[in-house]
Amino acid sequence: MFVSGNKNIEALEKNLKEACQNESFRELVKSVGLTKEETMKKVTKLQDTVEELEHCKKCKGLFECKNAYLGHVSMPKKEEGLFTFSYVPCRYKVKENEVRKSELEKNKEARMKDIDGSDKKRAKVIKWIIEYFENFDFSKPQKGLYLSGSFGSGKTFLIGALLNELEEKKNVTTELIYFPEVLKDLKDWEFYDAKMNYYQTVDVLCIDDIGAEKVSEWSRDEVLGTILQSRMNSHLPTFFTSNLTLEELEIHLAGKELDKLKARRIIERIKQLTEELSLISENRRK
Repeated sequence: MFVSGNKNIEALEKNLKEACQNESFRELVKSVGLTKEETMKKVTKLQDTVEELEHCKKCKGLFECKNAYLGHVSMPKKEEGLFTFSYVPCRYKVKENEVRKSELEKNKEARMKDIDGSDKKRAKVIKWIIEYFENFDFSKPQKGLYLSGSFGSGKTFLIGALLNELEEKKNVTTELIYFPEVLKDLKDWEFYDAKMNYYQTVDVLCIDDIGAEKVSEWSRDEVLGTILQSRMNSHLPTFFTSNLTLEELEIHLAGKELDKLKARRIIERIKQLTEELSLISENRRK
């Protein structure tokens, strides 16, 4: 046992020595104020951080992000003697979050009377939304909408206006969630069960910008799959907005491992929950 322990320590020290040949690794360790023992135990994760920071130096936008969690770097920190890692957003993600936060605030005030019907390309979607509101009956199972379309075409505003009207005039609880940010929040395990239960049971849910997240087995199967299966079993109205069609979303969900079967299962659940429409219109974020 003692010999085995010595071998493990030797291996850790060897890994540390090799890692310290990288100047960026040495600078990272120094900036955080890590001891030799702390560094030895997390050499691989610290090397991952160095690699992600290198990606960021050459990155031109979220569309080409190579990091494990889209738009974020797993950064080490040491507070009150406790050494941990947390996801820190890059400059592009910070900017996107600011835009998204502003839009979500606007969407809280959105009403159907505010919908601009002058663009004929939006007529089919607007007609669907109006009829859905007029015929809404929470006591009867009914499908939501998978709304795909061009960037900035107003998908989230349209669904947000419908949800606000349903909550105000049909006495149901609604929730519009930005999916990439939800995945980040769910990594706080203390609140994981409560949040997941809420997303599974809220009267009407809209998952905004699905397809913009970095795919992992956890995000696809444990989070998205669980939410959709539960809502499908309970016949709860569910909406989606995305820049991807369902066919494109299936490719996205297959991930780097090309797990087509699990991606297909998610798509089938979405089809069970929704009707599909597309919205190709001018960019209203200009």
